Amino acid sequence: MKIIAMIPARYSASRFPGKLMKDLGGKPVILKTYEAALQTNLFDDVFIVTDSDVIFKTIESAGGKAIMSKKEHECGSDRIAEAVENIDVDVVVNVQGDEPFIDAVSLSKLIDVFKKDTNKEVDLASLKVQITNKEDIENPNNVKVITDVNNMAIYFSRSVIPYHRDKNINVKYYKHKGVYAFRKQALIDFYNTPMTPLEAAEKIEAIRYQEIGKKIKMVETDVEAVGIDTPEDLEKAIQFLK
Repeated sequence: MKIIAMIPARYSASRFPGKLMKDLGGKPVILKTYEAALQTNLFDDVFIVTDSDVIFKTIESAGGKAIMSKKEHECGSDRIAEAVENIDVDVVVNVQGDEPFIDAVSLSKLIDVFKKDTNKEVDLASLKVQITNKEDIENPNNVKVITDVNNMAIYFSRSVIPYHRDKNINVKYYKHKGVYAFRKQALIDFYNTPMTPLEAAEKIEAIRYQEIGKKIKMVETDVEAVGIDTPEDLEKAIQFLK
């Protein structure tokens, strides 16, 4: 089974433009992430896929592998799908470009899903983390996920799911972490399907996979990633590195 990591890297992030090129311990954030992905030794190959000449040249000049997007893309899945279309690969892992402190244990669990799935019943694997704080549960920026007894995703939503009507029943809430591992065909099918109605309503790309019949296995983790979404996050990351 050939397994590669793809790291989507847009230059113009809305909340923190150019964040992937900000300095983190003497290197740009995106290069730190690339090197961290290599150091996990989980992948047969690691690629940056980007819309930016600056990021492309930064990775190539450091001896890394970068792919230039040919089109504009709405989401990471589209960017990755275009890049892997002509690559011989079985499983593609989407590593977040703004999370340089990679959680290798969780990524390993995602890969294990496919190693154990001998009947090829799972199309994607993704991560969930339990949340207990009321504000986190009600925050629409946190995508929630509910699963069946086999940890297959039933639905993703920005709303509170499940709705806790009977207070005598113990309910757990899980936040979806946007880290995915895909079979190549699932990515290609996603790429060749226009945005679906529920995906458009919720603005959650995982829903398109469900609307076209793909099966998503959720893996629980207790690791909250150190992501860089704001200048304050970058300062925290610098301190974390120290």
